[in-house]
Amino acid sequence: MAALNDALRRTFTGGQVVLTRGVADLAPLDRLAVLDAVRGFDAFTSGCDPYGEHDFGAVEHGGERYFWRIDAYDRSYTYASPDPADPAVTARVLTVMRADEY
Repeated sequence: MAALNDALRRTFTGGQVVLTRGVADLAPLDRLAVLDAVRGFDAFTSGCDPYGEHDFGAVEHGGERYFWRIDAYDRSYTYASPDPADPAVTARVLTVMRADEY
């Protein structure tokens, strides 16, 4: 699962990317900086990644803290995936948000 989550986070392909209002409303260069920080994130610790799934992290830009998380749904985006490690039955969604929107 970590490899699939990393692929989505690093490339923004292989799933959907959702920006909350607080990120979408940033000035274009600030939004790009936050998204680049998410792509480059590699500070996985037991505190933010206790199961080794690489599905959550925090980055900072311009004095603000931002969170990102990856959720695994079934292919219809209705329920949780029956097997998040199987891309044939899983649709991934990466959400990027300001920390105060969490």
